[in-house]
Amino acid sequence: MLAKSRAPRYVFASLALASITLLSGCGALVVGGAAATTAVVATDRRTTGEQVEDRAIDMKVAAQMRTLFGDNARVNAMSYAGLVLLTGDVPTAADKQRAGDAAATVEKVVKVVNELRVGEITPLTVRTNDTWLTSKVKTALINTKDVPSRTIAITTERGVVYMLGRVTQEEGQRAGIAASSVAGINRVVKAFDIIPAGSLEEKPAPIQEVNTSSASMPQSETADIQAMPVN
Repeated sequence: MLAKSRAPRYVFASLALASITLLSGCGALVVGGAAATTAVVATDRRTTGEQVEDRAIDMKVAAQMRTLFGDNARVNAMSYAGLVLLTGDVPTAADKQRAGDAAATVEKVVKVVNELRVGEITPLTVRTNDTWLTSKVKTALINTKDVPSRTIAITTERGVVYMLGRVTQEEGQRAGIAASSVAGINRVVKAFDIIPAGSLEEKPAPIQEVNTSSASMPQSETADIQAMPVN
């Protein structure tokens, strides 16, 4: 009899758990996205506004490239603090110039580094290898002491590694050496925003003394304070 009475409870509990799981799954789209954004903000030396603007720049430049070339070219845009790196393949030198000029007209773009290659579209096998090389470089930076890997953006084209980020001169040198040591890399191109080392020093928060003497506290601040009994 006891087993029978517990059965409905188990069924109810299972249904409730399933409901919570489904709801959590839906919420993860929002909460997970927020968490990811927070992680980027916490480790990236760009301001929150700069990060949002860079994402918008990437999308706007990509849209322009699709309008200009359709399937006749392969243009990738990567933005960091308004600096836009263009990589990929275009049919002619004139197309390369057109792509650079178009990217420069996008709002919030500060500078365009045009590294587009003139020629046929790079084969998929080469691009797949480039993706693998990018992951290897990221791992190398993570494992290199005093390199702020979370604030460095990386992409690879035909074995050439491009790095963007906000780093000191010394950090940039260490990052370049680490990337160049990865097997399969043909060349390393650094497009860093160099900042002085002193700008990274954290300033202590101001300390304010508060007088907690009851005699000096206004009656309005203490009148609503109640003591709660402890069971």
